[in-house]
Amino acid sequence: MARKLKSDRVLFIATLLLVGLSIVMVYSASAVLAFERSGRPYLFLIKQGMWAALGMAVLGIVMRIDYRNYREPAFIWTSLGVVAVGLVAVFFSPPVNHARRWFGIGGLGVQPSELAKLTAIFFIAALLERRMHRINDLRYSLLPIGIVIACLVALILPEPDFGTSMSLVLIAAIMIFAAGLNYTYIVGAALVALPTVAILVWSSAYRRRRFLTFLNPWSDPLGDGFQIIQSFIAVGTGGVWGRGLMNGVQKLFYLPEPHTDFIYAVISEELGLIGATAVVICFLVITWRGLRIALRAPDGFGAFLALGLTTMVSVQALVNISVVLGLLPTKGIALPFVSAGGSSLLINLLGMGILLNVSQHASSEA
Repeated sequence: MARKLKSDRVLFIATLLLVGLSIVMVYSASAVLAFERSGRPYLFLIKQGMWAALGMAVLGIVMRIDYRNYREPAFIWTSLGVVAVGLVAVFFSPPVNHARRWFGIGGLGVQPSELAKLTAIFFIAALLERRMHRINDLRYSLLPIGIVIACLVALILPEPDFGTSMSLVLIAAIMIFAAGLNYTYIVGAALVALPTVAILVWSSAYRRRRFLTFLNPWSDPLGDGFQIIQSFIAVGTGGVWGRGLMNGVQKLFYLPEPHTDFIYAVISEELGLIGATAVVICFLVITWRGLRIALRAPDGFGAFLALGLTTMVSVQALVNISVVLGLLPTKGIALPFVSAGGSSLLINLLGMGILLNVSQHASSEA
């Protein structure tokens, strides 16, 4: 008798909890701001609710599609082509907050860099499955990955989007490391990457200011340091139990864009240490279950795919929370499943749908 396919229920519940929290907290963080801008306090709530409903519908569909379809060369190269066209198209779109990361389709903002991460994971997972037996052969295994990632980063970095570019590189690095790359190459890559990142940071005026602000935000409390200082105040005044839902103060025009990149600060202020910790626990659960699925996947593609999808969410969550807490320089990276933003929410839920499908085929023993 064929084994009945079952998805990872724990992973699904953790994801659903974060999406539910998003609906509540986006409204709490944005109601006053939305009313001031448009006279409609439910503006961002309606948008987030629509994206969440669409994302959950996509998750429900994708989790029923065999993940092995995504390793077909025609699918992978078509996806990379679509992403490349989208990344070029954003340069012809009007800037939003001094960046060109979105273009409009039917009144909806689409961010192709989010899809780029997912497509890169498909490509790397498929290639590593076929070539990991010669992972230390740079020309055979690593050069194709390096070319694709370099091309994507070259299109994403000028948007400008340094955070997503580095996330993409880190996802690729973790997947390659898991394939068994020799430590000598890892150390060598790190030695090359560190000065490269330093040059990229120091050669850009706004990145240089962000880094200096990270070192001492109080050197410019009303300028570049304003956002992170307001984040510190929000987190610090939340205490253990928080001020209560809807009772936060920093979202009232102190913390810029509180419903997007700094929504974790609003959660910390209103729901306190308890609520902030609960969010971290949900991401830890997603990481745990994702790695568990990778270990139990029936083939190499499923294992690398699960690892890449888990890393995509975990790294983004770690960077966002670290920025809010002042552990990393400020970057425009959303908190997965929670921050307002349709493209990010949709792609992350799509990724979770694929991960849940891999879990259906996973073995019962690690």
